[in-house]
Amino acid sequence: SVLSYGRLVARAVLGGLSQTDSRDYSLVTASCGFGKDFRKGILKKGMCYGDDACFVARHRTADVLGVADGVGGWRDYGVDPSQFSGTLMRTCERLVKEGRFVPSNPVGILTAGYCELLQNKVPLLGSSTACIVVLDRSSHRLHTANLGDSGFLVVRGGEVVHRSDEQQHYFNTPFQLSIAPPEAEGVVLSDSPEAADSTSFDVQLGDIILTATDGLFDNMPDYMILQELKKLKNSNYESIQQTARSIAEQAHELAYDPTYMSPFAQFACDNGLNVRGGKPDDITVLLSIVAEYTD
Repeated sequence: SVLSYGRLVARAVLGGLSQTDSRDYSLVTASCGFGKDFRKGILKKGMCYGDDACFVARHRTADVLGVADGVGGWRDYGVDPSQFSGTLMRTCERLVKEGRFVPSNPVGILTAGYCELLQNKVPLLGSSTACIVVLDRSSHRLHTANLGDSGFLVVRGGEVVHRSDEQQHYFNTPFQLSIAPPEAEGVVLSDSPEAADSTSFDVQLGDIILTATDGLFDNMPDYMILQELKKLKNSNYESIQQTARSIAEQAHELAYDPTYMSPFAQFACDNGLNVRGGKPDDITVLLSIVAEYTD
């Protein structure tokens, strides 16, 4: 009969589904951070911690996250370093919300955002690193672009399965996007968004993605981060928020510990500098879990 035939087809289709998960995925994301001049996590306008900035944007086709770390050296020239990182992140966020991006091309988001800054009528000076992470809902792939020394980790089953590569010109001098005054254009380091390191890989439900500025990675080695992530019991927002906060707080404490051998101090020693202690810096942490997409 037609009915039983319909059932057979349905069963065949459902049987096929277990192999390829047809559900859309999404990221449940919480953020936390500290500006180095503040003892408490204080949010300036938008998502800014000190000279760091970040955004979390949802679109029908993808979830997109970004972090940027404004280069503090601009302060010596009377320029507020958070202006550049904040404007870059707000621009990228708007492009995503307007659907003006391709999920498989996170460098494109960075390029479009940066170009908009360059063409802007508002005078803006400064530079920043940037890391963009895109989850394509239907293909379950994560597409990333990292320029400089911010970055991300993907944790599955308590282990780091993917991580971004750090891009430094030389010790403590990361790749960066810049807008310099005309007279300083040859002097200020300026990298192209195309120089960003890009990766693409599949993610699974329950994968943890930690996206952060170097203030986290310079102060907390992987094993400490993994220890904190073990406390994540489920993918509800409250639990993620709590864990993001405890990671940011721990990194913030360690940043001011003069006897602690931080990853930054270790790296400095490897470069022939006799350094101990944490590295006081702005810290931005975005913690995400891959979950099923619910509209």
